[in-house]
Amino acid sequence: MNKALADLVKISNVTGKDTTLVQGGGGNTSVKTADGKYMYIKASGTALKDMTKQKGWRRVRLDLVLSVIEDKSLAKLEPGKREPEVVDRLLLACDDNVSGSARPSVEAHLHAILDKCVIHLHPLVVAAYVNAKNGRAVIEKLFKKENFPPLWVPYTDPGFMLAKKIARLVGNYQKQFGKKPAVMILEKHGLFVTAETAEAALRLVRKVIKLCSSKLRKPKLRKTGPPAEKDITAAKSAIRKAVFDATGKYFPVSYFATTEPVAAFMARKDADKLLATPALNPDELVYANGSAMWIENCDVKKITRRLTSLLKKGQKPAAAFIVKGLGIFVAADKKTAPVIAEITACSVLIRIYAQKFGGILALTKRQQDFINNWEAEAFRRKLTSGETAKR
Repeated sequence: MNKALADLVKISNVTGKDTTLVQGGGGNTSVKTADGKYMYIKASGTALKDMTKQKGWRRVRLDLVLSVIEDKSLAKLEPGKREPEVVDRLLLACDDNVSGSARPSVEAHLHAILDKCVIHLHPLVVAAYVNAKNGRAVIEKLFKKENFPPLWVPYTDPGFMLAKKIARLVGNYQKQFGKKPAVMILEKHGLFVTAETAEAALRLVRKVIKLCSSKLRKPKLRKTGPPAEKDITAAKSAIRKAVFDATGKYFPVSYFATTEPVAAFMARKDADKLLATPALNPDELVYANGSAMWIENCDVKKITRRLTSLLKKGQKPAAAFIVKGLGIFVAADKKTAPVIAEITACSVLIRIYAQKFGGILALTKRQQDFINNWEAEAFRRKLTSGETAKR
């Protein structure tokens, strides 16, 4: 295994096994070869922790990837035409012996303009700021002693336009500081670190996590005994029936044992208000269909009405439910359900933290519509559920 691929597997596995850094198939990584001709990058929909030297990545030609972001004509296309064209061109840039449906990450052209090793994560402690109304100001204070501060990237639709925006911002940063940013913090999205070596990139991740954690106080944890099995069974049954009555589709419902942070969230008087805010980021929207639904008691008719109301507004029905006193329930296939539970458990903490920094900053209706109609995200969700493997 060559060094670039070995480094890619290393940074992916080290960061991917920590659910406070990345959840499900989120995040991505890349490493460029020493000759500057190729870049090994995570395959779309692959969980970082699952990458091996045999699977979970693609090798792309850097010149072909860079030609995508340099093509001015792409920016003139409607998103519905532009984004599939970008996906096709990134596939054409692949130069390896990988078979199957694996695609290079949709952010490959963004990775191409950065340093040799790139790690993109969705850390819980970073999300506390990127999903807060005053988050940028707090981040600037946290990093004010750094000679080369992080680059803050205002929210932009993911894909080609985000890569174009970051290319412009990186160019401006380089003019000001004489080098590319080592850390980028993306509003309503997550963290990018980029360095010359895998070890340096991992050190940067640890440094950012330490700084961002310094301003956060963990919610008062509550230890609760396990709920009665009959209550869990009753809640599963009520949610399953409500989802079927609202959508006409059957989904198995899984229960996930309550962690102390989730127990602390359920004890809050404003829990329902915090969950009333829309999806915080693309992953919560793609995998969980938005924020979890808060349920005080498992009344099938009430749950059905709320799900139906979402559908009438043109939204997707909630896939995650937090039942007071019980915990997280997920209506989804058995493969996707744990991913949704991970994302939901992190989301409730982010919502608590964001209150300290001016309130929650969530995706707008327009931003949600773009993501819901983006084929690349639909493909990623299908990979997680295993749908593509069945075809």
